[in-house]
Amino acid sequence: MKEKKRIPTDGEPIQWKSPFAGLGKITIPPATTEQPAATHTPPPASKKHRGRVDIIRQTAHRGGKTVTVVTGFVGISQAEKERLAKSIQTACGAGGTVKEGRIEIQGDRRELIARILTDAGFRPVFAGG
Repeated sequence: MKEKKRIPTDGEPIQWKSPFAGLGKITIPPATTEQPAATHTPPPASKKHRGRVDIIRQTAHRGGKTVTVVTGFVGISQAEKERLAKSIQTACGAGGTVKEGRIEIQGDRRELIARILTDAGFRPVFAGG
């Protein structure tokens, strides 16, 4: 039969081995003074006009959830749309996807998305509701 370890109640000190005892010997390197990374890094953008894109807010067929949809991309590859969507998701702090040539971002983020698209060389236009 295994003997149970009991905590003394008569006031004598408890004998135990701390799992953190070995940490006293470790030295922590000094903190670096690097600047934190920017919260918004737009994709590489050319200064030329890349065309008009429509920014639409939708709730239909989504269980009442609001989604911001960016459509109307002309002459842009699927891979570039995915990179652009990833940078928008990171800047907005929201999820999203690229479906059927359009970028869908969760939530009503039209103003921030318009700023990012302008930085990327597009001309965003608020369309619909």
